[in-house]
Amino acid sequence: MYRRWIIAGCAAALVVAVIAVWALAPRRLAPFDAKGTLLFHDVTSETGIHFVHTDGSSGHRYIMETVASGLAVFDYDGDGDLDIYFLNGAPLKGASFKTLPRNALYRNDGGWRFTDVTAKAGVGDTGYGLGVTAGDYNNDGLPDLYVNNYGPNVLYRNNGDGTFTDVTKEAGVGAGNRMGAGAAFLDYDLDGDLDLYVACYVQFTYDQHRVHIVKGYPMYAGPRDYRPEPDILYRNNGDGTFTDVSLESGIGQLAGSGMGMVCFDYDDDADTDVFILNDVAGNFLFRNNSDGTFAEVGLEAGVSYNGSGDETGSMGVDCADYDNDGWLDMFMTCYQGEVPVLYHSLGDGSFEDRTIVVGAGVGSLPYVNWGTGLIDFDNDGWRDIFIAQGHLQDNIDLYDDTTAYEVRNSLLRNRGDGTFEDISRRCGDGLDPKYSSRGAAFGDLDGDGDMDIVVLNSRKPPTLIRNDQRSGRHWVQLRLRGTTCNRDAVGAKVTLMAGNLRLVDEVHSGRGYQGHWGTWLHFGLGENRKIDRIEIRWPRRDHKVEQWTDLPVDRFITLTEGDRRPIVAKTQAVSQPQP
Repeated sequence: MYRRWIIAGCAAALVVAVIAVWALAPRRLAPFDAKGTLLFHDVTSETGIHFVHTDGSSGHRYIMETVASGLAVFDYDGDGDLDIYFLNGAPLKGASFKTLPRNALYRNDGGWRFTDVTAKAGVGDTGYGLGVTAGDYNNDGLPDLYVNNYGPNVLYRNNGDGTFTDVTKEAGVGAGNRMGAGAAFLDYDLDGDLDLYVACYVQFTYDQHRVHIVKGYPMYAGPRDYRPEPDILYRNNGDGTFTDVSLESGIGQLAGSGMGMVCFDYDDDADTDVFILNDVAGNFLFRNNSDGTFAEVGLEAGVSYNGSGDETGSMGVDCADYDNDGWLDMFMTCYQGEVPVLYHSLGDGSFEDRTIVVGAGVGSLPYVNWGTGLIDFDNDGWRDIFIAQGHLQDNIDLYDDTTAYEVRNSLLRNRGDGTFEDISRRCGDGLDPKYSSRGAAFGDLDGDGDMDIVVLNSRKPPTLIRNDQRSGRHWVQLRLRGTTCNRDAVGAKVTLMAGNLRLVDEVHSGRGYQGHWGTWLHFGLGENRKIDRIEIRWPRRDHKVEQWTDLPVDRFITLTEGDRRPIVAKTQAVSQPQP
């Protein structure tokens, strides 16, 4: 986050910036593909969503204001469509509000209309929300919510009737008075229930508060001004309670300035590892040793720093197979004057920075970058990149004309050969709004077979962006149900084969910039009119693999562990098993 931007005005840094911009600029303004596919529209005003984010600021410039907040997209009521949970800040010292800010849950009613059900659902936490994840921790078939706050955290158990119950105290996952960041559910020990990883940012008290003055203007302090904080790993006891195993697992033995995170099997050894972004410090990659412990291997894997060996203001991260070589890669956003990093998996447990080579940083250098996703927006079978942008210094426009506080977000289209082009200004009005954005989440909000976007904007209303791509290409969306493994099948590896496409993905809970989406998997299938085979390696100790063959396209399909009958539906609503 906070970088040595103070030297940005000197001649040497300016020369470096000019060279970097030239290096990252696309060599040609490639037109849309033959069918003119990508088109996005800002539909926020049509949705009935009236949420407005606050960072709880009072003018004193506390550090947590700069990193708020994430959001979650998930189906809380089991009706087959995706609902939205927005995090909010809370009054900080010196601030007062007539109405206390709270988080907000909006039910998807279809047709891009949403209803605020926060009060009825009982999830209007008034703590200082920073990170969030959703997952079925008690295996009852209902997604639960975990909110990572500045201050005590909250676990909401889904009651199955549209309401939630705060079970934080009985579950033992309050995490004390820390400053939170990302959070994720994962089954690290493969015992069939979801454990909980809670990232922490820095150690802050009001007595330690600092403000910098640059060119006569006040500036927020950064993570280097405070002590780093170890993260927390909670093991699920299987009875509704958790045990803090941070120290014995190795997670709690290292302190960092955690922000975004993703839990995935980076080395393909059938257990779940953890990648944590640390702000202006080396990132952590915790390799799962399959014995209840983790080893930090970020440096040897090549993901602690960027390709130049520099620590970055690491923000948000997603993982996906962007070049369709069968291995999950990672894309990480960074601070102003730093190029985002595309970590390409070499297939041997290590990664290399391919950002410049493939054009994955085009247009991002001048801005602070936050939420991100590797998403196939045009259903061609290749993952594109979305980046939410906006500065954290709200007065940056007064003393730095190389960037801006409120800017447009960015979209990089995958050309189909693993390289990217910036089409942000050539894909409709969806990316026109200028805000200081933070979290971003993705999902098929209207059930039409393509991925839409929700962005949380600091101190402003959110942006809802409808994907109106017109490719005519095919797709499939998969929901996995565990029976022996955890109910959400978090950690399951899916390999899909359709014609010449071989696509790989995993089920995750918690990702991006301190947010959650993607429990349902979306695959673009290009021109392929059928799915030849789907192979699932379930997150079990025996690593059981099952296959389904000859499946239809343009459908919502549920695949259940141990059941050869897929549930195939034309809409997001649950249908019946296909014989």
